[in-house]
Amino acid sequence: METNPHRLPEVSGAEPSAKHICIIGAGPTGLGALKIVKDAPQFKEGRWKVTAFEAREKIGGIWLPAPADADPPLTALYDSLTANTPHPLMCYSSYLFLPATPLYPRAKVVLDYIEDYARHFDLNQHIRLNTSVLAVHWDASSSKWDVTVSGKGGEETIGFDLVLVANGHFRVPRIPEVKGLAEWIAKGKVTHTAWYRRPENYTGKLLVIGGGYSGQDVASETRPYAKEVIHSITRVAPEDKDGGKFKRRGRVAEYLDPDKGNVLFEDGETMTGVDYVVLATGYQFNFPFLSEPEVLPSIPPRVPPIPPVLHNSTYHIFPMAKHMFPLVTAYPPSSIAFLGLPLRVAPFPMTEIQTRAALKVFADPTALDMEREAAALDARYRQFRGTQDRDEVAIADAWFRFDFDEMFDYRDELHEFMGDTFRVPEWERRLFEQKDALREQWRELERLGEADGWSKGVGAGTDPWQEWADFMSKVLRRAPAGEEVSSNSTS
Repeated sequence: METNPHRLPEVSGAEPSAKHICIIGAGPTGLGALKIVKDAPQFKEGRWKVTAFEAREKIGGIWLPAPADADPPLTALYDSLTANTPHPLMCYSSYLFLPATPLYPRAKVVLDYIEDYARHFDLNQHIRLNTSVLAVHWDASSSKWDVTVSGKGGEETIGFDLVLVANGHFRVPRIPEVKGLAEWIAKGKVTHTAWYRRPENYTGKLLVIGGGYSGQDVASETRPYAKEVIHSITRVAPEDKDGGKFKRRGRVAEYLDPDKGNVLFEDGETMTGVDYVVLATGYQFNFPFLSEPEVLPSIPPRVPPIPPVLHNSTYHIFPMAKHMFPLVTAYPPSSIAFLGLPLRVAPFPMTEIQTRAALKVFADPTALDMEREAAALDARYRQFRGTQDRDEVAIADAWFRFDFDEMFDYRDELHEFMGDTFRVPEWERRLFEQKDALREQWRELERLGEADGWSKGVGAGTDPWQEWADFMSKVLRRAPAGEEVSSNSTS
């Protein structure tokens, strides 16, 4: 990697009027942000300087492997992990994956792509590796953020005009609050997918909690090794397969005697003899470098009114204009932006437009209409509270969980904010909505040994985006009758 971990930001030699931008993290979000900053005319003219800080020895974030020996591990990457979004919908808009890349590439392919992206756009020279961000505090006297970092040369504090937070949110596991679970954890009978690496380590009677992609993967790939697998998914109908060796059940109501392995489900059924539990229950929003008074570690109070201080509930961070700017009074919302907070999205292209919006507001703080943003937050809050009067934790948990349309509408809204005419094309919306069906068809092609033949040469022509769109529609047409398929990828 062509970078110097000891390289200091170009502060001393810069023009007195130069503004300095800090990016926290050099995973996919931080790298996407770094490229967008480099594209800005202010950067090219020398009026903006940028430094990205990465705690690890290489770039890549969650896609960079790490052993499961830390608490928590540096990444939740398990050996069999593949992208859960087809790469033409996942990639940066300025840089496609190589032609013929498998639609759902393995982690190593994604990491290679990220590293190629950084080399192609000459990003590495702006990154300080092996450098942890310890603290970020607003200094009202200088109107800058004091960013304290620690690297091989020791600790130092540097002033920045803009901070782009891109440290990711797949590090600190969320452990559900279920009666009896703590006793099972104390007995060493529970782990989280943050520590999961390979299926052959799990034998006996296994209970997998969670219906997301990691939960599906663990429940599926442990079946050849485990004596029995029980997959607990919210609101699922009970189902037994393989002569009872694989079961689907609803939510666990209580973990009973850990020595006997007894578990009570919400429908009243009790399972006995469970040897081990794998929690695929998600992660907390965690910003260890931010603390009071800038961010309060608490559930925000009921709205209205909009609280004047930023709260990190670990489920969401609130209040945030456009899901990225703190709607607070203690420091300028234009001086810090949180990138990549929305969940269930295609993060790479979202990062690009979010960063462009952050730079627009940084260059012109009046572009952010605070009254309008407060009204939008209030409306969203009322929508989530609804007629059932959901509690604050439920609202926080739902806040950043975008559905298919909301993700694309959000990107379109940011493009409109930028004054762009670009809107996410309809074929991209339709294919993303069908990505799970597409994934099943692709896996079947891989099982048959036909995937490489299907994708050979795709993306190597003069219009690679069109080729990949047509190809994904072609793969979907393999789906059995009754499954939704787009008949025309570009209409």
